[in-house]
Amino acid sequence: MTYSQRLVNLLLGLAPVALALMLSTLVLIAAGAPPLEAYKHLLQGASESPAKIADVLVVWVPLALCSAGLLFTFTAGLWNIGVEGQIIFGVIFATWVARNLYLPATLLIPLMIVGGMIGGALWGLLAGTLKVYGGVHEIFAGLGLNFIAITTNIWLIAKPWRPDLGATMQGTDPFPAAAWLPRLAGLRLSPVSLLLATMALVVVFFILRGTLWGLQLKAIGKNARSAYLLGIATNRHVLLSFALCGALAGVAGVVQVSGVWGRNIPQISGGIGYLSLLVAMLSGFRALGVAPVALFFAALGVGAARLHLRMQLDPSLAGVLGAGLVLSVLLVAGLRTRLLISREG
Repeated sequence: MTYSQRLVNLLLGLAPVALALMLSTLVLIAAGAPPLEAYKHLLQGASESPAKIADVLVVWVPLALCSAGLLFTFTAGLWNIGVEGQIIFGVIFATWVARNLYLPATLLIPLMIVGGMIGGALWGLLAGTLKVYGGVHEIFAGLGLNFIAITTNIWLIAKPWRPDLGATMQGTDPFPAAAWLPRLAGLRLSPVSLLLATMALVVVFFILRGTLWGLQLKAIGKNARSAYLLGIATNRHVLLSFALCGALAGVAGVVQVSGVWGRNIPQISGGIGYLSLLVAMLSGFRALGVAPVALFFAALGVGAARLHLRMQLDPSLAGVLGAGLVLSVLLVAGLRTRLLISREG
């Protein structure tokens, strides 16, 4: 690679960040807010104390888990939009375990994690089955299953799992202490959840990079028809990718219900499934890229609260930076493709 080509690649790598900052700066100026002060408050809001850093990691954990799972389906060329529903079914299965098994924490928490994995995997497998055997595009299957999962969870909270004091849409009764993930002293962060997310990223990295199955998934993603003609069992691998993605989303659900809220609530998924799609795309569908990109979005979400407290700005303005980054990455990716085509031509 020549020096000029390296320089072009470096500039193209930095361009999305520069373009996103420019777009966000223009929006802040239009809103009458000093851009530098707003950026300062965003950074301080996410890092000014150990509690804030812990809050960022609390958001990062389920986001990293779901994004890691999505790498399986994205590698196979599939748009698994149903992660939100897979999180919720992980929550539903984990809630059942917490409410019905009276065991010490050393047994109950692992069973909740296993239950969450099974719930998420089954819901993911259902989306895969609709794709493979029903001919339903995975985007439509995933969106439909998301709505079913949400309404199912709301019904369970309002009816069978309603609190003893009466029906409420605020959530179930708090879980027993044995069903809570252990937390660091004075913080909302559970070291167990942090370990689960880290392990998931490492395992996904090695599976996709260093195994025959990972290579077969890549072949399916490049050209499913050619992979089938070469003897790869495409349907089986597609279903397995959906199941593994759902299993990791189910673990994210366990983290939310057991490590953050301590009970099941209607908004338990918090849009993490949809946000993880952006994280996976911005990471370049690489496990090594998921951790920093997920950390960026987590810090953005936590730091946004300070915009309202200190500058009376709507916290949703922080979403402009994230949306601007996504748009910038897509624009630069298109430019990079055009440059490659022109070089080859």
